[in-house]
Amino acid sequence: MSEDSRQIPAERFATRLAACRAAVSEHGFGALLIGVGPDLRYLTGFVGEPMERLTLLVIPRQGPVSFVVPHLEASKAQATPLSAAGAATVVPFEETADAFTLVAGLLAEAGTAAGSTALPIGLSDRLWAMHVLGLQRAASGRRFGSAGPVMRDLRQVKDADEARLLRLAARAADRTVDAIAAGRLVGRTEAEVSREIRGRLIDEGHDMADFAIVGSGPNGASPHHDAGDRRIEAGEPVVLDLGGTLAGYLSDTTRTIWVAGEASIEPGPEFRRVYELVREAQSQATAAVRPGVPAERIDATARELIAAAGYGDLFTHRVGHGIGLEVHEDPYMIAGNTTPLRPGMAFSVEPGIYMPGRWGVRLENVVMCGANGAEVLNQSGLALRLVRG
Repeated sequence: MSEDSRQIPAERFATRLAACRAAVSEHGFGALLIGVGPDLRYLTGFVGEPMERLTLLVIPRQGPVSFVVPHLEASKAQATPLSAAGAATVVPFEETADAFTLVAGLLAEAGTAAGSTALPIGLSDRLWAMHVLGLQRAASGRRFGSAGPVMRDLRQVKDADEARLLRLAARAADRTVDAIAAGRLVGRTEAEVSREIRGRLIDEGHDMADFAIVGSGPNGASPHHDAGDRRIEAGEPVVLDLGGTLAGYLSDTTRTIWVAGEASIEPGPEFRRVYELVREAQSQATAAVRPGVPAERIDATARELIAAAGYGDLFTHRVGHGIGLEVHEDPYMIAGNTTPLRPGMAFSVEPGIYMPGRWGVRLENVVMCGANGAEVLNQSGLALRLVRG
């Protein structure tokens, strides 16, 4: 995998900022303040961890955009695509400076020039409470709201470069699933297999392995089971739910496999029936994806099929969530979300049935809404795999 294939082109960030500034006015904000997290990475390319030192991208309705950072991170901020292109000015502050007062001054200056001092300021959803309180103190005359609606509208439709990275991440996750299913499982603990999954994700090009759920036997009935010391046995299913970050973009896939072992213990008729029901629900929900369809319809398609078969109470979560710079983001495939699907929206389709104390079945692909329907990013097959090892 070439380094270029893992990069968002530098010019893309200026385009994103321009769209963001237009949205500031459309949503009635005087400015947006974007802290460390996926929103900041989306707009600038800056990658960092939230901390007690304030880092903010100040995006006023009009006037210059400022990137306020601790002095020790100034060179890192200047190297981001947005700053390097001159679209944002890095404003460093010293350790003893009051960064909140600095930001309040920038807001006042921009608001006075634009005549928007009475308009609310939008704060990114990941901004820590200590920073929100500091800003409220320093800019006591201003109103604050959530920048979430602005950033949601910008980020939930992926551009061509984001789609490319999501495909790369999905295929790497597929290869990881295939390798695990082709290896030895009987006698190994869930934790051992989970560690192998994480290592393989990294080997396949991920920067980080964010999660590796291994739910064997009765533990498969817990959708977010923490892999533990239980040893995998022949004659039981295992739910594998794994994903990580590749150049900022997430993979997330789930397969349920049957561990037959050397004795070739076959699954019983009830397990096969449930497995095929979940597979059909996954297939029908994916087939329902097309522009204009409400997000809740994808959930309902899978849920109605499972409920009609008598397992509705055992399907205990929404059918999917958006995916991109976060593993869970808008749009969510859940009852009540009437957001119409648009080309470029990427999300999981992952129905499941969970039999408490016995086993569970979940099958998950990441799909992207295209002009004519769903593009399935995961290419690993959904047919039941019988693992001999």
